[in-house]
Amino acid sequence: MNSTPRVRVRFAPSPTGGLHLGGVRTVLFNYLFARRHGGDFVLRIEDTDQTRFVEGAEAYIQQCLEWCGLEPDESPFKGGPYGPYRQSERKPMYRAFAEQLVREGKAYYAFDTPEELDYMRSHLKTPENPSPQYDHRVRLQMRNSLSLPKEEVERLLQEGLPHVVRIRMPEHETVGFTDMIRGEVVFQTGQVDDKVLLKADGMPTYHLAVVVDDYHMKITHAFRGEEWLPSAPVHVLLWKYLGWEDAMPQWAHLPLILKPDGNGKLSKRDGDRLGFPVFAMDWTDPRTGESTKGFKELGFLPEAFVNMLAMMGWNDGSGQEIFTLLDLVARFDMDRVHKGGAKFDFDKAKWFNHEWIKFFPTDGLFDFVAPLFAAKGVTADKDYQKRVVQLVKDRCTLLTDFWDQGYFFFEDPQAYDLAAVAPKWTDKNKVFFEALSSDIRQLVDFDAVLLETAFKALATAHGIKPGELQMLFRVMLVGGKFGPPLFDIAAFLGKEGTARRIDKGIAAFSA
Repeated sequence: MNSTPRVRVRFAPSPTGGLHLGGVRTVLFNYLFARRHGGDFVLRIEDTDQTRFVEGAEAYIQQCLEWCGLEPDESPFKGGPYGPYRQSERKPMYRAFAEQLVREGKAYYAFDTPEELDYMRSHLKTPENPSPQYDHRVRLQMRNSLSLPKEEVERLLQEGLPHVVRIRMPEHETVGFTDMIRGEVVFQTGQVDDKVLLKADGMPTYHLAVVVDDYHMKITHAFRGEEWLPSAPVHVLLWKYLGWEDAMPQWAHLPLILKPDGNGKLSKRDGDRLGFPVFAMDWTDPRTGESTKGFKELGFLPEAFVNMLAMMGWNDGSGQEIFTLLDLVARFDMDRVHKGGAKFDFDKAKWFNHEWIKFFPTDGLFDFVAPLFAAKGVTADKDYQKRVVQLVKDRCTLLTDFWDQGYFFFEDPQAYDLAAVAPKWTDKNKVFFEALSSDIRQLVDFDAVLLETAFKALATAHGIKPGELQMLFRVMLVGGKFGPPLFDIAAFLGKEGTARRIDKGIAAFSA
């Protein structure tokens, strides 16, 4: 009988604002690992800090995961056997464990006021401790259940004096664990401060809640950013102190996503400064009204966004870069996750999107593009619109490019690149296009090959090289020097549409 526990992983964000692409990558690695091993992916909302809670942020997180195609098996929205999945709804549980730790001498009550904490930081400096933390070196100089008489502690508790519960970090112990990415990691407990486990409002801090919730939700593997590595000794000790050491999940501290220059963690401020998004979807802060652009609204396919994130800190060693989600599930291995941070490259992100647009089936692309066309007032039938999508897709980097690259299929040019036209517009060329307009209207069959043949034959008859005329023809049809193959455009527009645009172009060029 197989005794290996079922793989269970979780993503546990705080509902405080937009979902950073680093957060989505954590979701992705959790999701891939769970699917690869036939396990469960859990979404848990860590809303213990009610002062930072933002209305709408929880629903926004769920919408981002839906857009990415990374939906959890259990969540506050979906339910599951280990709920509730919001920490605020599990509040009584945390106090019980905090009190247990106090009774066993592994934690203590601290009654210090904010002013007393400020005094500690500014006045209890020593050469050995130049930046005082609330730790074994200062705890007995503060107001807590270790420094006060037992009777005084009981009186303060009975009076309801605001207090927190802090872990009592040992002075001379070594704790460690095996990180799935970094190998053996070891800490000296004396270098870690006595973290708050339970706040004065009765809500747990991350340190206590993450351990209690991971245990009760039977989490087997915990993936989080490397910025949490300094907190690991606190968590290792809590697993031990609570008697759950054998159930502690395997940890993996993921590399950071770095600024483009590699100097530090990528932030929203960097995106604002350099002109690219760092959130998965648009986010509007209800408190300030400030709106921040997301990858979705900028014109990214979710498949491209997910593919790009997978390659930031992981590869399968093959050199392949384009992966479907199913491909990623089949090939994902934590052994291939890098230790070093990954620089964010927006040009590379757009390359992924361009490749995915080329790769994506036209019908699927149309589902994304149709709303963009509708917003521009396009009323053409779906088959016509899909043909436009197929014709211009190779030229589009973002979904929003489909209008810029294909608007002329829905409306005649309203302006022309006359600067490009001027050097080539001659009376001789004008006569050619007048003849071309007339000849096109006389054609019985009209397709790209027949039109190109007729165009070149007429140019020869007029003593003009076809290459000298094609750019003029393109500007007449689309307004500028861009677009799909010239004769494909004309065939798409049809005889009357092409001839009409030639006539309008002659008039505009000759004005």
